[in-house]
Amino acid sequence: MAEHKLEDRIKEKAAELGFAACGIARADAAPLAGERLRQWLSEGQHGDMIWMEERAHHRESPAGLWPEVRSVVSLGMSYAPAIDPLALAGEGGIGRISVYAQGADYHDVVKRQLKALGRWLAGDAGCDLKVFVDTAPVMEKPLAEAAGIGWQGKHTNLVSRTEGSWLFLGAIYTTLDLTPDGRGGGACGSCDACQVACPTDAFPAPYRLDARRCISYLTIEHAGPIPMEFREGIGNRIYGCDDCLAVCPWNKFAVRAAANLAFAPRAELVAPALADLLALDDAGFRQVFSGSPIKRIGRDRMVRNACIAAGNSGDPGLAAVLRPLLADASPVVREAADWAIGRLPVANGSSH
Repeated sequence: MAEHKLEDRIKEKAAELGFAACGIARADAAPLAGERLRQWLSEGQHGDMIWMEERAHHRESPAGLWPEVRSVVSLGMSYAPAIDPLALAGEGGIGRISVYAQGADYHDVVKRQLKALGRWLAGDAGCDLKVFVDTAPVMEKPLAEAAGIGWQGKHTNLVSRTEGSWLFLGAIYTTLDLTPDGRGGGACGSCDACQVACPTDAFPAPYRLDARRCISYLTIEHAGPIPMEFREGIGNRIYGCDDCLAVCPWNKFAVRAAANLAFAPRAELVAPALADLLALDDAGFRQVFSGSPIKRIGRDRMVRNACIAAGNSGDPGLAAVLRPLLADASPVVREAADWAIGRLPVANGSSH
């Protein structure tokens, strides 16, 4: 029997290492990605994410980051949730954390398996390569579409016919000339579920995202006070937002059994009590969110987010936990706590 082609062996090894999707593209297979990135940046839709601007020349194309690259192996690891991410909407006393952040830090998990695949490939084929998750200036989604893993949906995230919207993406850049797979065909059709679901109208048009209006951006990337116009729409979301992903009809094909066990939700992050989050100091924050991607936003941003959720909760009992924050060292926390207290009814039912 003839030996399997290298491309087939790569995919077999990727599956063995826990990747639910693997595709191959030429390094120049997403030529429009750079142009679209430049337009998005010129319109200021990246908000405070200055790092997007600073390394845009690297991000525009794989060769811009590493001139020697010839092929890209695009990979996806499933984190399909076992429960409905929208189930806790409207639960006033608790905070909602995006599905992807309820378990182990995906940066560590995906990078570890990418490195394992890279070591195998370098040993098998004798090539140079580099591995990337999302901390490097890499356009993972256009490359994943070019490699046939899926397509960028109207919410701008990748959609897979088999994994839905629940994929962590990684990439291996290599000097090998690999046979590419076909491009992923878009299949959103007339569906606008993700557009309708967005609580803050972050989509100015299908396939376009204004990050400045996105709850994931506002609760994770944005360091200052959250603009007043978005606070009510944030509801009880304290880290990220799954709404546009969760309503995608392609998720009904996602195989939850394929999700990496490392991403299984930690019990304390599934439905954390707002009162507990509001009481966190720096040491408490680091302890609760150790090993989680949430740790990178720091205590002040998390408590700010919890204040906004508390202000939307309608629970007068949270006012007692909010009042000490009026003297917090962080001006952003102080302002959010003051806003939240002003939104809550007092115990006898009258309002402030």
